[in-house]
Amino acid sequence: MNSFEEKLIAYISENSVNAEHLVFMESCHSVAEAAHAANAAPQDIVKNICILDEQGQLIVAILKGEDKMDLSKIKNLLGVKKLRTATADEILQHSGYICGGVPSFGYEAIFLIDTKVMENTIVYSGGGSQNSLVRMSPKALLDANNGQVIDIRK
Repeated sequence: MNSFEEKLIAYISENSVNAEHLVFMESCHSVAEAAHAANAAPQDIVKNICILDEQGQLIVAILKGEDKMDLSKIKNLLGVKKLRTATADEILQHSGYICGGVPSFGYEAIFLIDTKVMENTIVYSGGGSQNSLVRMSPKALLDANNGQVIDIRK
């Protein structure tokens, strides 16, 4: 187990997040890899797309694995003119986690959860590393990040 996973496990425990941390031998970096590792369907995987506004505020768009983010919807929702995808270094700096292992909670950000995510019974999110996932209900995810549920997909 690496320090990123340990940090997330501690956060889950200290904040009574209703989630199960899972570590795999194989990579969970892509949606397909995560689904295979967890023996789940791609629509059960949520991806956390990290974007930054003009002030450098981290915004995390949480979508089902096969959905695409609609940046213009997010701009309109937040009332900003420019948003851009965060670099791997910026993701680490803002979230404290490496790209490909970023969880859906546990750090300071604006969390936007696509409405379709809430249709699932269980979702799998980044587990702190490229070889781990967190298994939880969408309700527990929402409780953990105090996000906003909104249509943000194309």
